[in-house]
Amino acid sequence: MRNVNVNSIGEYIREQREQAKISMRQLAQSAGVSNPYLSQIERGLRKPSADILQQIAKGLRISAEALYVQAGILEDRPADSGVRSALLADPQLSERQKQVLVEIYESFRRENAADAKTGADTEADGPAELTVGSPGAEAEVLEAALAAEAEAEAEAEAEAKARAKAAAQPAGDAQTVPKNRPDSASD
Repeated sequence: MRNVNVNSIGEYIREQREQAKISMRQLAQSAGVSNPYLSQIERGLRKPSADILQQIAKGLRISAEALYVQAGILEDRPADSGVRSALLADPQLSERQKQVLVEIYESFRRENAADAKTGADTEADGPAELTVGSPGAEAEVLEAALAAEAEAEAEAEAEAKARAKAAAQPAGDAQTVPKNRPDSASD
């Protein structure tokens, strides 16, 4: 494991939080850590554990692997020919878009590796129904990635609506009687 610069992971988390337009308090709540502890991480005063990094990644909706690499827990995989790092470095993509593109890219790499292992068997049996690079395979992977992204967005939207509804309702007014009800006591 390489020597970690504690400050760099904190700076990275702060940058990701600011790009996602999430307040420190919101991230701390969604990650299940205290606001002061998250502040100390971002300022480089604390080195978060792998578990805490995973919770923060979930709160930021980015891959935990990206935080692990930044913190020095995992080594960056240089065998990706620069595609992965180029995707992660693109400032015009959101973190969620980067994550989806990296997942698609890695699924193609895994598929190619599996095909290479069974290549002789597949060639002997004839062409496969879907092969990497064929329009069907690309469409299938893209559909799965888009469905996952849509599901994540729907969950986030539902959560935001629930928070807004809870925030709009006064604390002691959990059950209100509608004014137009015939059995209300206002008559």
